[in-house]
Amino acid sequence: MTTPETVATSVAAWGLLPAVALVVAVALALGLVFAALDRVVVAGGDANAMAGPSRTVVRWLVKQRRTTLAPDRLLWRVATGAVPVLAVLSMAVVPIAGRTLWSTSADLVWFNAMEALLWAAVWLVGWGPNAVHALVGGYRFLAQGLAYELPLMFALITAGLAAGSLRTTDVVAAQADLWFVVTMPVAFVVFLASAAAFAFWGPFAAPAGADIAGGVVSELSGVERLLVEAGRAIFLGASAAMGATLFLGGGSGPWLPDALWHLLKTVLLMGLMVVAGRRVPVLRPDRYVEAAWVVLVPVTLLQALVVAVLVLSGMYA
Repeated sequence: MTTPETVATSVAAWGLLPAVALVVAVALALGLVFAALDRVVVAGGDANAMAGPSRTVVRWLVKQRRTTLAPDRLLWRVATGAVPVLAVLSMAVVPIAGRTLWSTSADLVWFNAMEALLWAAVWLVGWGPNAVHALVGGYRFLAQGLAYELPLMFALITAGLAAGSLRTTDVVAAQADLWFVVTMPVAFVVFLASAAAFAFWGPFAAPAGADIAGGVVSELSGVERLLVEAGRAIFLGASAAMGATLFLGGGSGPWLPDALWHLLKTVLLMGLMVVAGRRVPVLRPDRYVEAAWVVLVPVTLLQALVVAVLVLSGMYA
């Protein structure tokens, strides 16, 4: 006899190794697509720029490793390896073809936990080399993560509140009649912005800013630089896939298979993030931290309150 939990997991349907391989492949593909879209936008729409990420990967693979004086090698190496691993693990609860790698009954908490661990890993990337610019970038990222963790958490909780569940497959099922983006647009925007902040990308790239010579990634080279940059791109791709799950109905849609609908929505969100993110200049750290605490926390709480009233009125029944 199967339970809803086993039916909703790809492990139960396909086996452990095929399910893990599928999730890893999808995560890597999403990261590559995000990097390619980003390169095209930066290059002003030149389609030839899509090959840029592949050339960059080859260059980083053959580049000599950079060393610093008295680094904490263990923490540094562990942190650089943890960034892509945690980014891939965030995909474990994103439905692929209607199933997740595993179901925790609190998938949204799992996704938030991977972001919190990613936050710690990136800070250690800045701490490990024992270098001034990297350490300053790490502390900038620490402040940024503190500011955006609560808005992100409230955005996730709002979607779970409307669905009456923290399981992502239940959140998708709750949007059969109406996508959540219609009734919770603030949570939708805050979720995408917070994801960009945790990847220190676009207007939130101050932890890796030019004013501190690259900041948290200034001492990375070779394979270590590749791992961190790949982790950032994978996490942004995974966040777009989660955004499509939470607010755009996941794989729901007419005529096309669920997996294709989910992919189209994810690519659409990635394109939206890239275009919007590259049009906004890098913000001063004190400005975006102030905006997060003074603006985003109250408005996400208000959004959750509105959704709670709609739940009590039977809007999502």
